[in-house]
Amino acid sequence: MLAKIASGATVGLNATLIEVEVDIPDEGLPSFTIVGLPDKAVEEAKERVRSAIKNTGADFPSTRITVNLAPADLPKVGPSYDLPIALGILIASGQIKPEVSDSLFFGELSLDGSLRHTNGILPMTYLAREKGFQKVIVPKLNEKEAAVVPGVKVYPIENLLELVRFFMGTIEITPSKKISFRTLLTQSEAEFDFSEVIGQEHAKRALEIAASGNHNIFLKGTPGSGKTMLARALPGILPRLTEDEALEVTKIYSITGNLLSGQAVVTTRPFRSPHHTTSRIGLIGGGSNPSPGEISLAHRGVLFLDEFPEFPRHVLESLRQPIEDGVVSISRAKGSVTYPASFLLVSASNPCPCGYFGDAKRACKCFPGQIQRYQKRVSGPIMDRIDLHVDVPSVETQKLVEEKKGKVETSHEVQKRVQKARDLQTKRFKKTKLKSNSEMSTRDVKSFCPLSPECRTMLLSAASSMNLTARSYFKVIKVARTVADLDASKEISVNHIAEALQYRPQEDDY
Repeated sequence: MLAKIASGATVGLNATLIEVEVDIPDEGLPSFTIVGLPDKAVEEAKERVRSAIKNTGADFPSTRITVNLAPADLPKVGPSYDLPIALGILIASGQIKPEVSDSLFFGELSLDGSLRHTNGILPMTYLAREKGFQKVIVPKLNEKEAAVVPGVKVYPIENLLELVRFFMGTIEITPSKKISFRTLLTQSEAEFDFSEVIGQEHAKRALEIAASGNHNIFLKGTPGSGKTMLARALPGILPRLTEDEALEVTKIYSITGNLLSGQAVVTTRPFRSPHHTTSRIGLIGGGSNPSPGEISLAHRGVLFLDEFPEFPRHVLESLRQPIEDGVVSISRAKGSVTYPASFLLVSASNPCPCGYFGDAKRACKCFPGQIQRYQKRVSGPIMDRIDLHVDVPSVETQKLVEEKKGKVETSHEVQKRVQKARDLQTKRFKKTKLKSNSEMSTRDVKSFCPLSPECRTMLLSAASSMNLTARSYFKVIKVARTVADLDASKEISVNHIAEALQYRPQEDDY
């Protein structure tokens, strides 16, 4: 007898329909074969399914079993086909006769028949809706993740026995209540509050601009000046995720297994801080079966690279295309996938190996050649892709012991201004795919950022004296647009251009 069960596979961030065909003839020597380009995890499903069916109390057929995962030319990865394979065997062997043409099944089985938390449920549920399935059967541990998708009934199942009884009509399973994205989204929490950062007003202002327009920022200063503290305070002032952004981020975390058990969606902007020993694949993504790296896990959030020059040069150079395009394309022999990678890059560095070059109190112990080699570890093209370059000087000891006088702004107060500026950008770009000022192309800058003759004159003078590249020229305009948004100004003024120019490095700073 032949049974056909609908399931799915993730390709990049999207899912594609997989038909699980199970054939059990009336004769033949006992065997269990899975075809259709299965990987090792799918091959091992034979043992998991066999034990799960027996421990459920059903009979495992003692004849030839052939399972085909179609289409056959698409690689099948992971243990998520356990449930449809087990159900197909029960149907093909005549033990149950359910109507499954309107349902999609997805889940990993334990040996006792219970369903484990399975990666990729969110894109699978969206696939079910797109393909017109009325029901989607998922592990109960993934219930909230699937319940955010409207237009399809989600049936959470604890074990295979419960599913069998449901199809036999002996028990009822109530579909999950729908969960609204909007009610779940919250403000990001930060390790530090802006009010805890002593001094560094210039750096705080730069971070406010970076958060408002999603601009990349480079912090350079002596050890202990507060670079890391500033970076870790940044999540507290970021604008809230929109529903579309939350969906993008949640899909990434769902397929990589970073979504916690019982968690519905990613509710705050991600903050990723990989160590400088991270490999290129770990940062960019890849592998034999391509998976997202740190830059994709930081999508719509912050990627903090501390000790920036300590990262291997080839790792940093691989950031060029993702920073520019907001996506990363990974090509392997088995195929190509594209992952989103629109992140706010925060990089921090000492000025030299010992860290005290240019410090007013401590003398630098490095030779000139050492300093030059250290600073050249990060190439000019990478530095040119960073919008804001900020010097973070050491804090005077007197300020550390003095009590704070006057009102000190908290992260919450700064975040309100950032949110208003981002709301202006959302309104400005509502007819485009742009989310923030930093994503504007050259054409978009000319369209959305008209300049007065005074502003244009100042920019041309600065471009000549500071040796600005064409990319830097347009980045200054983007930053100026964000500064204007923070001032709630419709037009970019000379003051906005002047402030934006403060954050561009001189040629000899590369």
